[in-house]
Amino acid sequence: MEKVLLVYFLLCSFAIIRCSATNYIVGDNSGWDISTNLDTWIADKKFKVGDALVFQYSSGQSVEEVTKENFYTCNTTNVLATYGNGNTTVPLTRAGDRYFISGNKLYCLGGIKLHVHVEGDDKSLAPALAPKAVAGSDQTTSTLTHSRSSKKNTHFSKGAVNCARDALQLVYIALMATVYGMLNI
Repeated sequence: MEKVLLVYFLLCSFAIIRCSATNYIVGDNSGWDISTNLDTWIADKKFKVGDALVFQYSSGQSVEEVTKENFYTCNTTNVLATYGNGNTTVPLTRAGDRYFISGNKLYCLGGIKLHVHVEGDDKSLAPALAPKAVAGSDQTTSTLTHSRSSKKNTHFSKGAVNCARDALQLVYIALMATVYGMLNI
């Protein structure tokens, strides 16, 4: 019985550790605003894969994810993604650098831009690429790339990072281990 309790404890501990992602409210109480010093805000932060950035801003504002080159020039014409609902959560699903600017070029030049370095194990939390088409089929083969076209992908966030499903699965496994231990199967 002690072994079963130990397994249950370990699985629950793993669920808690795995679900310890941090949601960072960009700019804290000031938000994504011209009055916020984002360089000071980011100075003591360490971002990891699984964390999320929460952008809060007025209805006339937007957040755009851009390339490194567009970040430094505040280029708002070739963006990777545009967010515009006033309360945007961007999950940090891969290690590396991410660049965000205001959709208003003047605000970006005034300092509303954010560069975050995401630390991780280079494993992506994003879905895997679709399989390639089988030879002889009418399907075309395509891969996902970061497009630098002028098309904007608008995303509207629905909330924070949620790991309840993974935790529930681990609790289910722990309960099954407990039942298995009690029945001595």
